[in-house]
Amino acid sequence: MNFNSWDEVFKNLENREYIKDLQGFLDCEYKNKTIYPPRNEIFNAFKLTPLEDVKVVIFGQDPYPNPNEAMGLAFSVKEGIKLPPSLQNIFKEIYKEYEKEGELPKSGDLTYLAKQGVLLLNSYLTVEAHKPLSHKRKEYELLLIDIISVLNKIHKPIVFMLWGGNAKKYRKYLTNPYHKVIETNHPSPLSANRGGWFGSNCFLEANKYLKENGAKEISWLKD
Repeated sequence: MNFNSWDEVFKNLENREYIKDLQGFLDCEYKNKTIYPPRNEIFNAFKLTPLEDVKVVIFGQDPYPNPNEAMGLAFSVKEGIKLPPSLQNIFKEIYKEYEKEGELPKSGDLTYLAKQGVLLLNSYLTVEAHKPLSHKRKEYELLLIDIISVLNKIHKPIVFMLWGGNAKKYRKYLTNPYHKVIETNHPSPLSANRGGWFGSNCFLEANKYLKENGAKEISWLKD
């Protein structure tokens, strides 16, 4: 596997016991069950957003559990797939903040964000078909903590967007004063409709911080 500048990070982790346990678990799962995303897409977030390019980190929970949706980027779906409700709410909030009118994008592929330095990282990188959180495992949590630890040591402006309780539990690992943490409710309908998502201005706030610290802003709107 080639993770560009993430290579060294994963090389340093490969001999950890939890990594070996996770590899064994995935070998068995992919052999015997339908697992999403395809195995060669599990690490797409790292492939598309090199470590030195990271400007914003968004934590998802786990991949979409339905056919042809998950693609290794949190909240993103492949071309031609109907926008899931959480992604619809993400686009609605972006439109609201940037005062854009009209229909939401037809495509839910967020590669355009990943290529700008937005690390779209799920807490659990895989899922069994039609069984949300079926791969909620300690090994993935340990991996995420190790990834956060690497990011936390980078002395440049990075914005961490923590959406919902699952993401917010990792707040304690984010201690670098160069970084900004933005906490909101999760964009899923159940959470977003209770308040704390719509009108949060999290995308504007992220760009404001990047600009104030000399970093290029993210183009959140799809062209």
